[in-house]
Amino acid sequence: MKKFTGVFTPIATPFLPDDTLDEAGLRSNVRRWMASRLTGLVVLGSNGEAPQLEDAEADRLVDIVRSEMPRSRPMIVGTGRESTRATIAATTRAAAAGADAVLVRTPSFFKGQMTTDVFVRHYAEVADASPLPVLLYNVTVYTGVNLAPDAVAKLAEHPNIAGLKESGSDLVQIAEYITRTPDDFTVLAGSAATLFPALCVGCDGAVLALAMLASDACVQLVALVREGRVEEARDLQRRLVPLARTIGGGHGVPALKAALTLMGFAAGPPRPPLRPVAPPIVDAVRVQLDALGLLEAVHS
Repeated sequence: MKKFTGVFTPIATPFLPDDTLDEAGLRSNVRRWMASRLTGLVVLGSNGEAPQLEDAEADRLVDIVRSEMPRSRPMIVGTGRESTRATIAATTRAAAAGADAVLVRTPSFFKGQMTTDVFVRHYAEVADASPLPVLLYNVTVYTGVNLAPDAVAKLAEHPNIAGLKESGSDLVQIAEYITRTPDDFTVLAGSAATLFPALCVGCDGAVLALAMLASDACVQLVALVREGRVEEARDLQRRLVPLARTIGGGHGVPALKAALTLMGFAAGPPRPPLRPVAPPIVDAVRVQLDALGLLEAVHS
């Protein structure tokens, strides 16, 4: 049986103007997402500005989110670090805080040495030590390295590696992940701009920043594909693409935080060196949210 299928969102980390964690705002955000049809939440993902957080801040974030989530709703925690030792330590802390699984990005600083053999050994050691199921995380757009299908096929044999999140849009690679791994290995799409085709080639669900803003639409798109209602799914995908591109590869976390603010979530500024987007981008985000009826829903 596959674990961690469905639609998750990698939650943003809200900051106050003095660059400290907005704990009250975070609690409010989590309660709002828990009122949606999302399967669960991912804490300390790329869209949570995880690399920008100190360990104490990251641990506090996990504690707060878990306290606001029912135990029946899964919480996945990003624990990837550059060293195997630090990744295991972060994974152990996440388990103690009540995580249900960990999402482990590829190490990437020493890019030239990040071979398939190195990745296999790294993830196997993490999975051996982890009290929780491990989800592999390939996010080449940020790391500059790629977790190849050869590595995933080997790692999928590990009893404590439950699946993979692929944030890229290479459908050939996604299809190869699916065909070369066991039936109980979960593959989650990470790009909302190509969600429909990723589901069509066999993804089991998704981890999407867009789902912070348009959770019902993301859940609906997955359901439509599962029900074979392809034309409806394709039409919904077309409508979601402009916003997905703006908060994804277009302008990233700063645009996402602008969108969250427009929708009444606590977001605050991105953590430096990231900077807020310029007013014209905020205006464009507003238009895209409005086109999807998301601002109308907030006001009502």
